[in-house]
Amino acid sequence: MEIHVVQPGESVYSIASQYGVSWQKIVSDNELQNPDSLVPGQTLVILEGNRQHVVRRGESLFLIAMQYQVRISDILRVNPQITDPARLAIGQVVNIPEKTINFGPIMVNGYAFPDISMDVLGKTLPYLTFLSIFSYQVNSDGSLDTINDLPLIQAARAARVAPLMVITNIGDEGGFDSDLARTILSSDSLQDTLINNVVRIMQEKNYSGLDIDFEYVYPEDREKYNNFLRKVVSRLRPMGFSVTTALAPKISADQRGRLYEAHDYPVHGALADHVILMTYEWGYTYSPPMAVAPLNEVRKVLNYAVTAIPREKIFMGIPNYGYNWTLPYREGTAAQTISNVGAVDLAYRVGAYINYDPIAQAPFFRYYDENGQEHEVWFEDARSILAKLTLANEFRVGGLSYWTINRYFPQNWLVLGSVFNVRKIL
Repeated sequence: MEIHVVQPGESVYSIASQYGVSWQKIVSDNELQNPDSLVPGQTLVILEGNRQHVVRRGESLFLIAMQYQVRISDILRVNPQITDPARLAIGQVVNIPEKTINFGPIMVNGYAFPDISMDVLGKTLPYLTFLSIFSYQVNSDGSLDTINDLPLIQAARAARVAPLMVITNIGDEGGFDSDLARTILSSDSLQDTLINNVVRIMQEKNYSGLDIDFEYVYPEDREKYNNFLRKVVSRLRPMGFSVTTALAPKISADQRGRLYEAHDYPVHGALADHVILMTYEWGYTYSPPMAVAPLNEVRKVLNYAVTAIPREKIFMGIPNYGYNWTLPYREGTAAQTISNVGAVDLAYRVGAYINYDPIAQAPFFRYYDENGQEHEVWFEDARSILAKLTLANEFRVGGLSYWTINRYFPQNWLVLGSVFNVRKIL
C-alpha cells in the first residue's frame, strides 16, 4: 500500500504510471466519482497488486529494490526462480511484492444509526468485529424507546459481526441528560427494570452484547454508575453476553468536568469486556476550528488509559467526519458537519489546496464562499487514518471504534485492511 498526495498538475493517469498500476484500479479502489477532478493535497491509496519489472542493463536487485522501495528479501520471497541474486539477466522478469505494513490482528467496532444505507453497511461489515446500533434511549421508568434494528442485526450476523445493543441516557430534547442518569442510577428497582428490559430485547433480537453509553453523569454519581455497571455485568456475563462501555477521553484520573468525572477508568477497565475511548470532538460543532481528533491529544488520552485499563480491552475511537467552520470564529456559532469524501469534493468545487497539519496529523483547507465569507474545513484522509492506526499499534490496544460508519469512506477501509487483520469472534 502507498498513500499518494496529489501534486498540482497530476492526473489519475500520471499517478497510475508512477506506480505501475492501472488508472482504473486507482479509481475503483478509491471509489472516485470524478477521477478527472483531483485536488492538490488530496490523498489516494495505491494498492500495488501484482507488478513486474523487466531487468535492464546494469540493474541489480539492490537497485530494483531501491526503485520500488521494497526489501531485497521480499523480492526473493516472491521470485523463487532467482537462484543467484548476484546475477540477473537483461530482459529477465522480476515480480515486485507489495509494500506492506502488518500490525497484526485487531478488533473493530462501528457505530451505526438504524437508517444506515444497507449498501454502505454491506460494504463495511467485512471490516468489523462488532456493530453497535445507536441507540436505545433509557426512559425514567426503566423502559426503552424502540428502534428498527432487526435488519442491521441480521446483516451483521450474516457477516460474522457481533451486534451490540447500545443504551444511552439521551433525553427527550436530544442531548445526554444528567438528571435522567441520576434517576436511574439512584434507584435499585429502576435499574432492575432497565436490566430486565435490556435482557428481554437482547434475547428477542439476538444481540451478542451490550454497549453502555451514559454521558454527562453528575460527578457525585460516579460510584452509583460504578455500582450499576457491577450489577449489569453480574447479570449479563453468566448469560453469555459481553459488556462494553463508552468513556470520555480523559488524560488523568482527576480530570475535572461533568463529561469526565463520573467515568472511572480503573473500574470500567476491571469490569467491562471492552472500553471504547471517545477520542474525538476536540474540534466540534461549537469549538474554534481544529482537528476533530488531533493525534497529539489522542496520545495524551492513551498515555493515561493504559495505566488504568488493560490494553487489550481498550478500543481507540476514530471519527468518520469533519467540520466546516465560518471565519472569523465567534463563540456560540455552529460549524457544519461534513463527510470526509464531501470535504474533498468541496475543496475541488472551491479551488482549494488541501494542507496537512504535522502535529494534529490531519488535513485542512480554507476557502471563500460565493458571498465572500471565509471558511476553514478539517476532516480525515488516508494519511490521518494511517497515523491513528499506527498510534493504536504503538500502544498495543485491543481495538478501534468508528463514530460512525453511516457515511462510507473508502480510503479508511483500504488503509485499515492493508495494515491490520480484523478479528472476527462469531
